[in-house]
Amino acid sequence: MYDLIIIGSGPGGYVGAIRAAQLGLKTAIVEKDKTLGGTCLNVGCIPSKALLESSEHYQSILHDMEKHGIKVGQVALDLSTMMNRKEKVVLDNTKGIEFLMKKNKIDWLKGYGKIKPAQSGLHHVEVKAVDGSTQIYPTKNIMIATGSIPVELPFLKYDEKKIVSSTGALSLKEVPAQMAVVGGGVIGLEMGSVWSRLGSKVTVIEFADQICSMMDQETITALVRVMAREGVKFMTSTKVTGSKITAEGVELQYEDLKSKTTSTLKTDVVLVATGRKAFTEGLGLDEIGVKKDNRGVIETNPHFQTNIPGIYAIGDVIKGPMLAHKAEEEGVACAEFLAGHHAHVNYDTVPSVIYTHPEVASVGLTEEQCKIQGLEYNVGKFPFSANGRARAIGQTDGFVKIIADKKTDRIIGGHIVGPKASELLGEIIVSMEFLASSEDLGRSFHSHPTLSEAIREAALAVEKRQRQM
Repeated sequence: MYDLIIIGSGPGGYVGAIRAAQLGLKTAIVEKDKTLGGTCLNVGCIPSKALLESSEHYQSILHDMEKHGIKVGQVALDLSTMMNRKEKVVLDNTKGIEFLMKKNKIDWLKGYGKIKPAQSGLHHVEVKAVDGSTQIYPTKNIMIATGSIPVELPFLKYDEKKIVSSTGALSLKEVPAQMAVVGGGVIGLEMGSVWSRLGSKVTVIEFADQICSMMDQETITALVRVMAREGVKFMTSTKVTGSKITAEGVELQYEDLKSKTTSTLKTDVVLVATGRKAFTEGLGLDEIGVKKDNRGVIETNPHFQTNIPGIYAIGDVIKGPMLAHKAEEEGVACAEFLAGHHAHVNYDTVPSVIYTHPEVASVGLTEEQCKIQGLEYNVGKFPFSANGRARAIGQTDGFVKIIADKKTDRIIGGHIVGPKASELLGEIIVSMEFLASSEDLGRSFHSHPTLSEAIREAALAVEKRQRQM
């Protein structure tokens, strides 16, 4: 018998399992795939970042090396080697997680997990192996961490060749001459930028009138400007209404929502990146009465417990942003609750990142949200074009923006578009976690010359004290 069985081995599941084991709970994790790590490690965060890195090197050699006085000969793309490197990065990570499971004495129950009705005060999980055999395991508690899957449109069914999901976009056999990305969210921008760098002419089609409307629009405008300069075309307020597979590729029908005109777009490959939905199929939740909302999201209390005692849920299957690091923190907190400890997840400091070039990284409130909430605030901004290190490395697009409460000066938002934005944002997150003011951040030492000085300068700019470098 187990103290806890976790269904799903993504970041929320495996991190939650490790914490539960560290706290003395006899723990098992159910995973149907051949490797641990879930979507993030196998067909999401990790492989996409591997391709982003490789494509960035390729683009840099083509366009930037000569500026550094480095002359190169004819540059050729070896896509198969690039894909093999991506697969090795994934394999190394998944093997690392398997090692951590063994190290922490966590059992891997291989197969599909389904929750059966409780008996004699214990929950039961049925695990169906690939060969069809089943085994039932009793447990005191269950944590559902099954993540999410791409949303498929009825007129754009995935064949993972010409019409691809984010998974298929990670494994194309050749660089398409033309690629249409339906959905201008994080996944669409990241994968679109990969194939654009490798030579594809990319068109991003977005239903809304803004790209990434939930993020700070000043940073997104700066990103779109750079991507457009590098050849990516953006079509907002545009609705895709149909598609037709042809010998040459795909013909998309679309409507301009402002002019009400219709037209077609011919392309080789269509990446459908219109969002993800909670994956709860086959878990037996309806049979045991677990409550879900009208979008299929599992309802939980602040301790991640469902309406059924002893059954918990975290990550993409519950409300909130579908982010790996959010799932990790929830997995840890859930395990700590089960072990009788106090735990807390601060949803005000959940960061969001778009790993394009330049990167966009954001935490806390945007200016748009401050205005909607009627908050009085001050803004400090500093451009990378005035940062010595950014000039030295030749990456001066973008800026850092700090938003602080007008009365208390407490930092309530931080937004960066520029080089290494994902890494730089951590300083602002920690500052917010400890309720720091912009003055606190502005008075803190920062090594010179570094990109992080732009954060200090933005903090100083809240009180109009920034300096030029």
